[in-house]
Order: sequence, then C-alpha cells, then structure tokens
Amino acid sequence: MTVVFDDTAAFDVRVPVVVIGAGACGIVAALTAKDSGADVLVIERDEIPQGSTALSSGMIPACGTRFQHARGIDDPVALLAADIHRKSRGNADPDLVDAVCRESAPAVEWLTDYHGVPLQLVDGFRYPGHSVLRMHAPPSKTGAELIGALTSAAAAADIDILTHARVSTLVAGRAGDIRGVAVERPDGSVERIGCDTLVLACNGYGGNPAMVRDYIPEIADAVFAGHTGNRGDAIDWGRALGAGIRDMGAYQGHGSWASPHGMLITWAVMTEGGIQVNRDGRRFSNEHQGYSEAAVDVLAQPGGVAWNVYDRRIHDLGMTFADYRDAVDAGAVKQGDDAAALAAACDLDGDTLGRTLADCAAYAAGRAACPHGRDFTRNPALAAPYYAIRVTGALFHTQGGLAIDPAARVLREDGSAFPNLFAGGGAARGVSGNAVWGYLSGNGLLTAVTLGRIAGRNAAAQVLR
Repeated sequence: MTVVFDDTAAFDVRVPVVVIGAGACGIVAALTAKDSGADVLVIERDEIPQGSTALSSGMIPACGTRFQHARGIDDPVALLAADIHRKSRGNADPDLVDAVCRESAPAVEWLTDYHGVPLQLVDGFRYPGHSVLRMHAPPSKTGAELIGALTSAAAAADIDILTHARVSTLVAGRAGDIRGVAVERPDGSVERIGCDTLVLACNGYGGNPAMVRDYIPEIADAVFAGHTGNRGDAIDWGRALGAGIRDMGAYQGHGSWASPHGMLITWAVMTEGGIQVNRDGRRFSNEHQGYSEAAVDVLAQPGGVAWNVYDRRIHDLGMTFADYRDAVDAGAVKQGDDAAALAAACDLDGDTLGRTLADCAAYAAGRAACPHGRDFTRNPALAAPYYAIRVTGALFHTQGGLAIDPAARVLREDGSAFPNLFAGGGAARGVSGNAVWGYLSGNGLLTAVTLGRIAGRNAAAQVLR
C-alpha cells in the first residue's frame, strides 16, 4: 500500500465522494453522503461486503432513542458518555466521545426509518458497563443480518459498491490534499479514480501480525477472530501522509470464543449469571468486568482455555441468539445433571467444580463475598442441570487508528486537519482509551455507525458548498 504525491495526476473517472470499505462505517458514510445530495462510490476489497460488521453481534449502543422512550428508559447523552469514560478510566478523547454519543440516536432512527434497517431495542439483559438498556440490533442479533440490511439499503439508494477492488495507492497533492486512488482488480487491471473527498472506512490492524506484536503484544498469540482483511492499510496510508495515530494499544478482545469450534458465544451467558472456570474447576476473574479484558484473563489460564458454566435458565436465553444456537448444533455445549456429571463431560475436577458452584450460591445468597469483586446478588443462583462450553480468548478488532477530530477529519501530527480526508470505524481511533480494558460493549459499532454518518455528512458538505 503506497501513497503517491502528484499534483498533475490523471484519472480514468472522477466521483465527488469516494469511500474505502463497505462495512457498517463505509455504507453508513455512503448513505449519508447520498442523502445529502452528493454522488458517492464505495470501494470494497472483498467479493461481497462483510468486514468486521458481519462478524459482530450487530448491536449498536445508542442513547435517547424513541425505542428507549417507548420502554420508559431515560438515557441522556451524558449517561452514555459517562459509561464510556468510566470504562476507559478517563482515557477516551472527551470531544470524540461527546460527538459519537450525540450522533447515536439520530443515526439509529435514521437507519430504521429512512433506510429500512430493522433495528430494535435489545431487552432481557444488560451488557457490563451500560447503565441502562441501550443496545439496538436486528432481530437475529447478528452482524450478518446488519450488514445484509445495510447493503440492501445501499442498493435501494442506487449507491455503487465496487467489489473485488483493492485500493493499492492513494494519490495526494503536494499539500496533502487527496486527489484519488488506484484500484487493482482480480484480472490485474488498474483503475484510477479521482475524488474531491475521501472517507477511509476500511479496516483496523488485527489481521496484521507484525502490527499486533508491535502495539498489543499481550494478545499476539491469541486466535484472531476478526476479518482477515484488517491489515492496517488506512494506518499505513495515514502515516505516509503525515497523519497522527492514537490509542494503538486499544482493542476488542473476547473471552468467549468456543474452542475448538471457532465461534463466538454471547457474553449474555455471563451477564445473566454464568461463571468461567479454568481446567482445575476454579474461577479466576470477575466475569462482569467486560468480555474484552476477559480475553487476556482466559489466555492466562492453563492451556489458554476456560469453560463457561451456567444453567438451564441461561441456556434458554442463549437460544435466542443465533451464534449460541450454532454452538449447540456444532456440539460445543455440554450438559450435566449435577456438578459431577458436568465435570465428567468437560474433563474437569468434579470436587473443585462442585465447591466453586457452592461458593457461587453463597455469593448469590449474600452469605459470602466474591473474592474477585463480582456482585452475584443481581442474578439467581445457578441451579442444576448445568451447561458448559470450552472457550479461549480471541482478538476481534483493534480500536486505535488515525487521529481524527469530532468532524471525522483526519489530523496531521501537528493537529491540523487534512483538507479533504475523513475516517471512521477501524481506520480511526475509537472511544476505548488505549488498552483492552477500555472497550465498552458495542464501542466498535457505535463508532463505525456514528463516525460513518459524521464523515459522510461532512464529506458531502465539502463537495457541495
């Protein structure tokens, strides 16, 4: 991936707004630009748009939506912002946090009302760190349904998505203004596409082992469960242009990746009362701190694995999630009529697992305090029959990237903005601070959708003025 500086470059075709990447950020940016009156082209490396969005749970946190109001939920911007700052321990950029929080409700309602994306408030459970119910997702609670709906919306809006097209080169003027891109097709041909504004919505760097080792070495040996196209292209282009990079130590891990089956298990299993034990049958962490940092905790256990342990009530909740049903179908879910039977099914120490479950029952009854600081009194005690899934820690998506301002403009090292370059999603810094523990559930799609909308709106305004 290269950057060429050429004030006199010629192009085969010219489009006012070009968006690189057809995940949630890129399609939302394109829809917004088109709604604003600008012609737009989306360039996507894959055969069909998927990206990190397709691999997610499809849940977008948003505050103050009409869906929340209908349920009597009061969720002002300040509350979501406070939750983000609390999780990041005050390390997220406050102006960026404010911008994405303010944009969250308008974005969700606009996608639903104007583009037919079937988002609804997810009830029944609340993810760690969120003060109220605020996750909005399609009925299946899958990223596959979300990206499918977004792609359909783009088609309905007559937005061209050029697939099987890899951007190999950014062309910039000597002053740093973006002039266009060179695109390689599968047959080896190259198209040169000029633009007035460019939106980078293409990827993080989780699929680039060298960058992972450099920036987040503690997760370098984990399973990478993200999109393999996340090679850090946008970061490389930005650095070549002189852009700043921020929060490169932030990432979304997940402590519930079914092993060896290779599929995500919803963290609702934990939030609703489940526990994690190592192969000795012992708990090792506060399961309610968050699924991102849980990845590191799980990997620190013998063999880098753990078991999610829960009961029939939580199993029934899990069956409302497509990923959990897939796990059942794959044979990942084990069952035992009592602790000893579950231990035998999972090759765990039965006596230790029995004591662990008894201890948790005491925590739930308020007779003892959890040594890891978890409050068990908010959920019913686990009761036989028991269920378990063998899991490991995984890297899903990085949260650091190009420095941007609240208008989604890419910033140089000195803090000045490039004249016509915008970024969001995996290409840009997020709102998770600079470490794994800063990731609040849904931060990835929150910034993808809101920054995509902000970038698309501002890119269009620039070419239309």
